[in-house]
Amino acid sequence: MDILKAIKIRRSVRDFKQKAIPRKAIETLIEAARFAPTARNVQPWEFIIITDASMLEKIGGLAENGRFIAKSACCIALYCAETKYYLEDGSAATQNILLAAAAEGIASCWVAGDKKPYCSQISALLGAPASFKLVSLIALGYPQNKKSFYAALKRSRKEMMHWEKF
Repeated sequence: MDILKAIKIRRSVRDFKQKAIPRKAIETLIEAARFAPTARNVQPWEFIIITDASMLEKIGGLAENGRFIAKSACCIALYCAETKYYLEDGSAATQNILLAAAAEGIASCWVAGDKKPYCSQISALLGAPASFKLVSLIALGYPQNKKSFYAALKRSRKEMMHWEKF
């Protein structure tokens, strides 16, 4: 799929079919993430792939804005070493995963990490080292409703684009 099309169709989906995602597709998403831009080429990220239903339920139970993770086919917990630009680097890798998922026909939803109160509990559950920051939880699955996969209306370019000054 063309990258601009993937950008335009991607949106947050929280209702998934009970259908497994092939391992190869998940590896493709991680491949996209590892090519994200990173300050000083530090590449501080680590990815924990969760497909076990009981573990997905536990994570969904802890993440107050990510309850739907419990019913997803997969969740990628994206951690970064605590570097100067870990949040920017981790966010870029997260965005690459979201776009690659759209290109693969996989629905996704980015659930915040980092400053959320559940981070330490999820990190303990996943055995993540204390020196790493949970940047995002990415719920993945095939959309229950194909129409929900397509992007919502966006503000027009004219409304937000400024040349030379605001």
